[in-house]
Amino acid sequence: MAARPIVSFGLLTALWAVAPAAHARPPGPGVVCEAWPESAACQAGVPDCTTCHTSPPGRNVFGDTVAAKLLPDAPRPLTDDAFAAALPAVLAELAADDADGDGFDNETELLAGTGPGDETSFPHAFEACDGESTNPGWDVCGYDAVYAFKKVNLDVCGRAPGWDALQAFKDLAPEARPAALDAALEHCLDSAFWMGRDGVLWRIAHAKIRPLWAVKAGDDGGPVPLADYDDDYALFTWTQTDDRDARETLTAQYYVRQVGPTRYEIAPNDQGVRQFGQPERRAGMLTTGWFFVINTMFTAVPRTTAAQAYRSYLGLDIAKSQGLIEPEGPLVDYDDKGVNAEACAACHRTLDPLAYPFSRYWGIANDYTGYYDPSRPDRFDPADGSRLGELPEAGALFGEPVADLLEWAEKGANSEYFARSTVRDYWRHFMGHDPTPAELSEFEALVAAFPVEHAWRVERMLHALIRTEAYGVP
Repeated sequence: MAARPIVSFGLLTALWAVAPAAHARPPGPGVVCEAWPESAACQAGVPDCTTCHTSPPGRNVFGDTVAAKLLPDAPRPLTDDAFAAALPAVLAELAADDADGDGFDNETELLAGTGPGDETSFPHAFEACDGESTNPGWDVCGYDAVYAFKKVNLDVCGRAPGWDALQAFKDLAPEARPAALDAALEHCLDSAFWMGRDGVLWRIAHAKIRPLWAVKAGDDGGPVPLADYDDDYALFTWTQTDDRDARETLTAQYYVRQVGPTRYEIAPNDQGVRQFGQPERRAGMLTTGWFFVINTMFTAVPRTTAAQAYRSYLGLDIAKSQGLIEPEGPLVDYDDKGVNAEACAACHRTLDPLAYPFSRYWGIANDYTGYYDPSRPDRFDPADGSRLGELPEAGALFGEPVADLLEWAEKGANSEYFARSTVRDYWRHFMGHDPTPAELSEFEALVAAFPVEHAWRVERMLHALIRTEAYGVP
């Protein structure tokens, strides 16, 4: 069996890392958070690269101002130690300036989590509630259980509650309403709107799966059937419902099929599921036939595959300089793509070790799609990369070594990044946006509780989410 790899992931430019300060390179985001730990961006993680950059390594007006004052007589590039040592004084010097001319000084913008180098990004004033609502319909100064009841029905059942149901809820004593709200959520979580084909869970999964009908196999298949993404939606829905551990999104060694509008079941390995990988080498959504067809295709070093997994399930987008956490050791250009070029290496030092554990799984390969093959790199023509025969399977995730994709998935599934990304998926559905600065404390509380109090169960987390002020205040 031979294949011709196609590298579809372009060489990336050097960006700031959005990662824990102990690992971020260069260390700018961590230094900002040391200077202003109360910053909204630091409450949610660390500032994005757009704080100082446009399209990295290009800088915005704030970044240019910082660069001009940062050890101007020192040779470039600065070492990380020199950069980190000099930056606090520069930030303090520029705190009262308004780099982008939007009427808000740099310190105010950094504290609010807006862009000091972007005149279209600035804090918005709002009037605080005095504690007593004057709205005749809703309690706009506090959590309104009736409002939340109506929203739960809309968000999870897909319809407003009937007049009788709404009146019955209004007639409940305040202390009885939380249990009734929980009951409404439980009822709606079994609805076709929530878990059926093209329901909420399927829509949450769209960006992870990236369906393309033209190459779909199975029911309603396209003209060039290669793999069936219906199985991916089924597996994702299974792991997000009932009292199941959401980490199995990345660690399941089984496949799932849909057998009714809201019914799913684990499929026998030899029946009814158009997947090809060996059960013992599966890692949930990371090893479905469709995932390899649409991401790996014919590529020897599957960087696109790794980047999609990193973005979709851990919430870290390398194209936005997020999660650039370098492991120890040199960067090797196994497939002669120029990854060691100065403008590329800053990202590839993270991306390539992420990709190595995916390199033993075939992409588009007929009956071998998704098949684990330890000798896969040896099957490529030397013209596709002079050192492909040396390509390791062991790589790194979060800067730490992983032996193979199973270990990659296990480490990822047990991480705060996975918890944060999962909670954010549902926050976006229920709130319609990412957490605002005013909502961050409640969002962070959900993230912290998800692995512990909620035991990685999505539906348990949702019961807490609908109790938040962010959700229940009109």
